[in-house]
Amino acid sequence: MRIILLGPPGAGKGTQSARIVERFGIPQLSTGDMLRAAVSAGTPVGLEAKAIMESGGLVPDAVVVGIVADRIEEPDARNGFILDGFPRTVEQAAALDRMLQDKNLALDTVIEFVVDENALVGRIAKRAAETAARGEPVRKDDTPEVFKTRFEAYRALTAPLSAYYASLGMLETLDGMQPVDDVTAALMKTLERHVETTAS
Repeated sequence: MRIILLGPPGAGKGTQSARIVERFGIPQLSTGDMLRAAVSAGTPVGLEAKAIMESGGLVPDAVVVGIVADRIEEPDARNGFILDGFPRTVEQAAALDRMLQDKNLALDTVIEFVVDENALVGRIAKRAAETAARGEPVRKDDTPEVFKTRFEAYRALTAPLSAYYASLGMLETLDGMQPVDDVTAALMKTLERHVETTAS
């Protein structure tokens, strides 16, 4: 099963990814992790990425897609994978589609966690306050100000993916504001439906 999870920072993608990994035994692929692994393994695409990063440049879409292409050839991804944090733009999504087509593969579904921005800001502020009250350091990206900036970047760059995948008839939405276990239950129900469809 090949899945993309969409949703802004704080929508719970990481938590739900871990539960999908546990349930279906497919890896969660993070572009940051894949980039670092490709660079340290010295693969051709990794070496290209390393040269770009060392010169202070942004790794272009073609290189990132190349790294994803290499990663999904590995044995643990044979039965599928979860992409979280990639694609970030419609251009990357189109490049990913072309790469999968070249391999005679296709995505099974794209699931978007729909959340309320103001409620999420409140949730982040509460979490930061609780962390500080315990005397623990508050993560830099766990403040309402930083969160709002990240949310705005998501809205500008990544939110258009919803319309892109909806136009392909692939987008499914879940209410990300429900309790975590309720989100998981709805998510698993959606994924089981795809498993049954594929099996039949």
